Amino acid sequence: MSHWDERADQYRTSDAHREGPDLDRLVEWAEAGPGVTALDVATGGGHVARRLREAGCTVVSCDPAPGMQADVICRAEHLPFDDSSFDVVACRVAAHHFEDVGLAVQEMARVAGKRVIVVDTTFMGEDVEQAEAIRDPSHVRNYDEAEWRSLFEAAGLEVEEVEFFDKSFDLQAWLDRTGCKGEDAERATALLGGRVEDGKMRLDRIALKGAPR
Repeated sequence: MSHWDERADQYRTSDAHREGPDLDRLVEWAEAGPGVTALDVATGGGHVARRLREAGCTVVSCDPAPGMQADVICRAEHLPFDDSSFDVVACRVAAHHFEDVGLAVQEMARVAGKRVIVVDTTFMGEDVEQAEAIRDPSHVRNYDEAEWRSLFEAAGLEVEEVEFFDKSFDLQAWLDRTGCKGEDAERATALLGGRVEDGKMRLDRIALKGAPR
């Protein structure tokens, strides 16, 4: 069993993932409704898929971890779908784990007929990157707006909208979700600096909507 399978229930119930204005914006940008087909890449706790289905979309979810109970088990870098299979391809708070984020964006662009929507934690400096990696060794990297625009462009996507969100949530829950404790938890918290206050932590998110050229 992978560490993702072990964490599956925690991601399904996570306040940091279950809701938020970034998720609301994703659903809005998807123009979700009956007749819209969508792919939720790296679904994790399934929150994007749930919201899109509630809005009437026909949704396929995928994730590399069987414990996440996705419809299809696959990595974002290798999506087993035909070109333009879905109206909308969405990926929320997962891309910082991708081994090859450029290839993943290319794959999302390939299978999207109308739009690609990505929401993720944005780059906030090397101290935050270190904190993320200590807390969760599967963390690869957060990317800033310029990097995301380059990734979209390289995948043949025109960036239509970009928006930033402040996301505050419980620090201890963030640490517990990956089993980070002891000295590692202390180091990660110290590296976050002023982003931690009164038991809460703040990580900024970026949302991008792109369309195939």
